[in-house]
Parts: sequence; structure tokens; C-alpha cells
Amino acid sequence: MKTVKLLFLADVCGEAALSALCRALPDLRRETKANLVIVNAENCADDNGAHPALCEALFDAGADVLTGGNHTLKKPEMRDWLDDHPRALRPINLTHPTGGEGSVIVESGGLRVLVANFLGQAFLSGTDNPFEAADRLLEKACGDYDVAVCDFHAEASAEKGAFARDFDGRFSVVVGTHTHVPTADLQILPHSTGFVTDLGMCGARESVLGVRIEESIRRFRTGEPLRYRPAAGEVVLMGALFDVAEDGRCLSAERIETVC
Repeated sequence: MKTVKLLFLADVCGEAALSALCRALPDLRRETKANLVIVNAENCADDNGAHPALCEALFDAGADVLTGGNHTLKKPEMRDWLDDHPRALRPINLTHPTGGEGSVIVESGGLRVLVANFLGQAFLSGTDNPFEAADRLLEKACGDYDVAVCDFHAEASAEKGAFARDFDGRFSVVVGTHTHVPTADLQILPHSTGFVTDLGMCGARESVLGVRIEESIRRFRTGEPLRYRPAAGEVVLMGALFDVAEDGRCLSAERIETVC
């Protein structure tokens, strides 16, 4: 039976974290024996959002697919770049998408892997219903893939949990991203879908969600609308490793965390 090892890495928080991830990724890929590496890159730029050169650095370091979120299209230059790089995704269910696609099928371990990216609706704006978008995608791609996995970028834990259980057995893996805090519920659901509510982040350990501590405190104390800047210092890389069989069953799920 063919299997594919999928390494999902959490939201990259700023350019220092991106540099640390790029240095560590070749060894991490070798140590985990991952066939397919998927990284959430929607916030890899210091000034918020993503940038083409930074995304290309992740590809050069060994990432196979990049996923996104509510900040992916913040920089106008990302729109044309996404059109030319089908393995860099933005959420499929944006209400008014400009550039790029929300899913891609890649070959890995002798299997066709459908990678999809969705954005939650709770506490976020500019999105269509992700449940209905997933139904449409799986119906349209039926027969074209062996394994389907997705990054569900969302604020509400309940929405991520509901989505994973609704699609248990249809997606092999559902990972939650966006909150930058890793959750303790990594599991395999009853119909063999690997799931975790949130992977966490690739960012500075001494931080508030990857940003400078003093700036976060100041914003909450004063209500002043500050622009957050990434924190410096030791970087922690968070994610999860899933082993998926050719029939779509997730066979194992393991938390990954390493310090750079």
C-alpha cells in the first residue's frame, strides 16, 4: 500500500522566522522523511502579508505548497505572482478573489494529492461559506486525486472543529491555522481524518503570537491602533506530520516542534 508523509508547518511570522525556517527545512524534511511539505506563508513579511521574493525563498528551501489566509492578497504584487505559481494558494472561498487559486493537485509518493485552502467566516470578513466551497471543490475534482488535505485558516476553534468533523473521511487531513497558538487536540477522527484545531506558528518564542511583546501590551492597554512588528530572538517552528494511505485514511499524526 502506498503512503505519503505530509509535513504541515504553521503560520510563518515575519522575515526572521522565515529565514530560520529556510535554514532548518532541509534537515527537518530529511528527519521526518516527509514526501510533501506544506507551509502557511500568509504573514511571512515583516510589514504584514506575504511577498513574492519571500515565498520563492520558501520554495527554494524545499516547501512544495504554500497556503494562505486573510492577509495573502494584501500586497498588490502578490496577485500576478500567484497566477504564475499554482503551488502558492490563497483561500478558495474569498468573496472577491484577485489572483491565484485556492487548490492544487500535486504528485507525491506516487499519489495525487489535492491541497486546498479555506478561510473561516466567524470573526472574519470577505468570505463565502467554506463548507459549501469544500463540497463544490471535492465534487469538481472527484476522480482527479487520491488524497485530499486542507488548511482551514480561521479564528474560531468551533468552526474549525465543525468543518473537520463534517468532512471526516472526505479530507484525509484538516489542519487549522491563524491563531498562532498550538492546540492539544491533534487526533485522528472516527472516519480516519487527521485533525488539529491549530498548528501554532513559526515565530519568535519570546513574543505575543509572534509579535513584539511591548507592542501587544501597549495596544491592549491603550487601544492605540499600532502596526505590529515581528519579535526578534529564538525561533520556534511548529507543525504536524501525517502519514496518509492511498485509500485516504490518515494512519498517524505527530506534533512537530523544533527551536532554531
